[in-house]
Amino acid sequence: MMKSNIFLIAALLAGSMAFTACEDFLDQKNTTDLNQGTFFESDEAVEAAVYPLYNYVWWAFNEKAYYAFGDGRSNNITAQYSEYIKYYGNLNETSLTEGLDGAWNALYSVVAQSNNAINNIRNFSTGNVSETVKTQCIAEARFMRGTAYWYIASLWGMAIIYENTNDLTGNYVVQPHQQTDAFEFAIRDLEYAAKYLPAVASAKGRVNKYSAYGMLSRMYLSMAGVTTDGAYNGSNIATDFNRGTRNTYYLDLAKKAALKVITESTYDLMEEYGDLFTYENNNCKEALFQLQWLTGTNESIGGCNQPLGTFMGWSSMVSDGGTNWGGAMYCSWDLWCEYEAEDTKRRHATVASYGEYYPELNVKGGGYTYGVTEARATQGANIKKYVIGTIDDNGVSYKQSNGLNTHMLRLPEVYLNLAEAILGNNASTQDETALYYFNRIRTRAKLKGLSAITYEDIRHERRIEFALEGLYWFDLLRRSYYRQQEVINYMNSQNRNASYDYNETTGVYELSEDYVAPGKGVATATARSLTLPVSDSDQNKNHYLKPDVNGNVETVVYGFGEREVSVDELYK
Repeated sequence: MMKSNIFLIAALLAGSMAFTACEDFLDQKNTTDLNQGTFFESDEAVEAAVYPLYNYVWWAFNEKAYYAFGDGRSNNITAQYSEYIKYYGNLNETSLTEGLDGAWNALYSVVAQSNNAINNIRNFSTGNVSETVKTQCIAEARFMRGTAYWYIASLWGMAIIYENTNDLTGNYVVQPHQQTDAFEFAIRDLEYAAKYLPAVASAKGRVNKYSAYGMLSRMYLSMAGVTTDGAYNGSNIATDFNRGTRNTYYLDLAKKAALKVITESTYDLMEEYGDLFTYENNNCKEALFQLQWLTGTNESIGGCNQPLGTFMGWSSMVSDGGTNWGGAMYCSWDLWCEYEAEDTKRRHATVASYGEYYPELNVKGGGYTYGVTEARATQGANIKKYVIGTIDDNGVSYKQSNGLNTHMLRLPEVYLNLAEAILGNNASTQDETALYYFNRIRTRAKLKGLSAITYEDIRHERRIEFALEGLYWFDLLRRSYYRQQEVINYMNSQNRNASYDYNETTGVYELSEDYVAPGKGVATATARSLTLPVSDSDQNKNHYLKPDVNGNVETVVYGFGEREVSVDELYK
């Protein structure tokens, strides 16, 4: 069972062209040196040049940062013994904490190699390459670059923006740019992608214009929080982080972008929530953007393998290879308590708790019942999402490689972005459109729909629907741009680093008797907790990344040119 041939070609091309996720983003080089003058000589060659942007360059981000930041930081995961999660969950990371440099470098690998693809397609494509394919592939690369910059700006509150990788190889000691400029740069990339990508992707798994519109609905919501009013012009940056309102210009754009996906595309919800996380349903009808991983042994497809099953799998009975590290992480008590009692569909597919039966695991043994087939975890319920079994169960799982794609953007997020944009600055809404799409998510989960929705309803649905998909921290960050103290108070009210176990007498999970909130080692959240420090190694290489005594890094303004795409073109 192999993926389509285009992604096998992608892996081979990535290896031959050395599309590596470099250890240091400052050392990124133009790695497409495979006879640049003759390689880009056909539509097929140009299309192949962007394939590694769907897997290879994202690998290091996917391996740990995806969930360590998105779910560890937001307290969806408790991992008391994990060096790459616990400090982020406990809010006590420093510039020396493991994982900071890896995440920074990984995202800049996406930027660097996207730049290389864009510039090489422009500069080296021969006359045999059609303008349509050139423009489309540049748009794909800009989709990836813009998405990476949104992550960078969200996590660190700044970004070093550059469009030519060679510009930094000889002069990498440069000042970072302000967060709003990075968001604007990302938005311009995605707006270009929305205009020039096809409505239907040329191959399964590739992004299309509606993938870009969906991502824009996310980015516009971010920009709505960091600006005051009107289109961003550098002078309307919000400075009151507790003002309680957002820029209605970008709220309206978020609504329009979401509606483009909903009303024009063929994307739709899968009927069963659990089917979203099976190998057979890679690139399913609600997946707008997935990282595309290959099947096969880790050694044969290094850099294109999916290791999440190993990192979340808690035993050799549920994931292959004998390297199962999921016993060190489990669903946080805080997340466990947020599930509604009736929300068994989503919880079952996300969290392996006592008595839950999984026929897709231990197939030859008649299935797997958590806590019965094997002893349960003694400090909580383990993570099920991205755990799909061994090679005997599915025929594709190898050591640190099960071929399951990583969800980066699903249709329900677009639904919730629409609902949030319609809610806007109001306390609640009964808008029929917002309610219809919001309740479609709940209906699939076999839950009652709501007759009115508030921000709290949206926050809850986001957390539960996308738990362990690397998103919740970014939901909290987006809220903090205009209700900062509310988010800080929320973080301090969470049961972080809490131990709990299943009580076989009472039949429920219970907090450990000796637990006292906040948990051991948990720091008090402050405004500084809302951005991550740059790693010490990167600070030493570029002194402009060193913070002052107040923890702030001095940023500069990015010089934008004329807009290539107008909003009028996108939202006629």
